[in-house]
Amino acid sequence: MIIKSLKLKDYRNYELLNIEFDKATNIFYGDNAQGKTNILEAVYLSGTTKSHRGTRDRDLIRFGQEESHIETIIEKNKVPWQIDMHLKKNSPKGIAINKVPIRKASELFGLMNFVFFSPEDLNIIKNGPAERRRFMDLELSQLDKIYLRDLANYNRIVNQRNKLLKDAVYQSELIDTLDVWDMQLVAYGDKIIARRKKFISEVNEIIDEIHYRLTGGKERICLSYESGCGAYSLEAALKRNRERDIRTKSTSAGPHRDDICFMAGELDIRKFGSQGQQRTAALSLKLSEIELVKLIIRDTPVLLLDDVLSELDKHRQNYLLDSIHDIQTLITCTGLDEFVNHRFSINKVFHVLNGHVSNEN
Repeated sequence: MIIKSLKLKDYRNYELLNIEFDKATNIFYGDNAQGKTNILEAVYLSGTTKSHRGTRDRDLIRFGQEESHIETIIEKNKVPWQIDMHLKKNSPKGIAINKVPIRKASELFGLMNFVFFSPEDLNIIKNGPAERRRFMDLELSQLDKIYLRDLANYNRIVNQRNKLLKDAVYQSELIDTLDVWDMQLVAYGDKIIARRKKFISEVNEIIDEIHYRLTGGKERICLSYESGCGAYSLEAALKRNRERDIRTKSTSAGPHRDDICFMAGELDIRKFGSQGQQRTAALSLKLSEIELVKLIIRDTPVLLLDDVLSELDKHRQNYLLDSIHDIQTLITCTGLDEFVNHRFSINKVFHVLNGHVSNEN
């Protein structure tokens, strides 16, 4: 799969933008706060319906405008596809595939596959569990439409259950309906946990060798799914925690509380690893994500690298650049030195300055 072109109208700091991409390496360079990341964000949004930064649609629209338009042309198995997305300030986004409007945003998932790598991802190990859950959910939602549906239903039920727990302060009879909500929560929650565990197992088959090479043969790594339910099933944990949930007015057990554990031998890297170990484990995770997506979709994803190279030492820079020679890559950076020094093949170079992009090839 490759992205052939991107058109933006009134998106972030772009009034109008029209870019044609090379099928290999595309470099966007320029000073900070010029709009480089906005291009990668728009590409990611066009395939996933969401900003990688979690930004609301209304905040993606150029200041002073009421709506924004993104048009992305991709090629998949030599067949072209056009994705149009209209972002509006006061209504849901509109999406069309090959100029045919779709009813649900989820219909877009799976058409395009991205691996997005930003400096924030290097902190995925040391940050809280929410970051690691988000990693699993974003990737699985691209790869598995059933997971996407189950996750949406689960999140809806958790929100409704939490609302019930809050409302029960004034309407105590609502507590009698908890069994109904718990039954639905378990039905979807068990499916999510099972799919996440399978995902972690698939990552484990890839990550150990990558991490071993990245550390110069010094370290092995193993991931495991860490359930907040402990030894209990989700159903048993909900029953066990019911009184606490009523008291705290929130749902304390379920996949929305779970985590991924990263172990190097007997060392829990999340808690006791050095900053270098944590960042290397994060890089191993992202490189494993690329390989896993290739295996599952039997195609290559598009890699979006947002100013990551400046955060890595030379050894890790070289390993990353050597790993991406066979997939279309969009890279942002402040300068071209890393690529020149590495003798890295650059197919297209764009200079970004204050919302204007010029092709320097």
